[in-house]
Amino acid sequence: MKLNCIVVDDSAIQRMTITKLVNESPNLHLIGDFANALEAKNSLNNNAVDLIFLDIEMPLISGFDLLDGLKIKPQIIFITSKADYAVKAFDYEATDFLQKPISKERFLKAVKKANELHQLRNESHEEQGETIIIKSNLKKLKVFTFKIKWIEAYGDYIKVVTDDESHLVLSTMKAFESELPDGKFIRIHKSYIVNLDRVEKFNSKFAEIDGQKIPISRNKKDVISKAIEAI
Repeated sequence: MKLNCIVVDDSAIQRMTITKLVNESPNLHLIGDFANALEAKNSLNNNAVDLIFLDIEMPLISGFDLLDGLKIKPQIIFITSKADYAVKAFDYEATDFLQKPISKERFLKAVKKANELHQLRNESHEEQGETIIIKSNLKKLKVFTFKIKWIEAYGDYIKVVTDDESHLVLSTMKAFESELPDGKFIRIHKSYIVNLDRVEKFNSKFAEIDGQKIPISRNKKDVISKAIEAI
């Protein structure tokens, strides 16, 4: 699974350097790069971000100020030219601290650490995560709800799309929705329910999960926006 990430640095040269390294990494998916914290905050409110490459000294709002305003903090890899910030950076439970100029070897080491931590958290989540029982192909299956990406109406059936595979279940959307944990899933269209934690970005017409565009009904845009902000 790739980590969704953004790059935040007021230096255009540094952003180009980091985004190039991100795009070359098979374990990272770049959602966007931003010259200031205000632009980054808007992206964080509308996308599921796993990792931020974050400069500390920026005009208007510093990297620390950006983090102070977030309810849910992704993993952070700080980027700065001053080693003096290292102690304070780890007060923010930073995954790593990169000092400019950044070498590719040091960057890859930080990314490896972020991936290992993400995997560890997912394993812990799997051990303790909520499950539902579904009946597919005459078999009862236990499915971790955090692995469900979306549910799709499929004639007399519904299709439950997970990280591992898809399952056809004889059920209505309404009945299956009632089985899902509150606050984690939302019906954004008469034919689609999405896992809010898996939505990478959305606009007035589509929500995107793993590159798949899922239609949003005209009256559901505000609903999904408020639901994601509440997570």
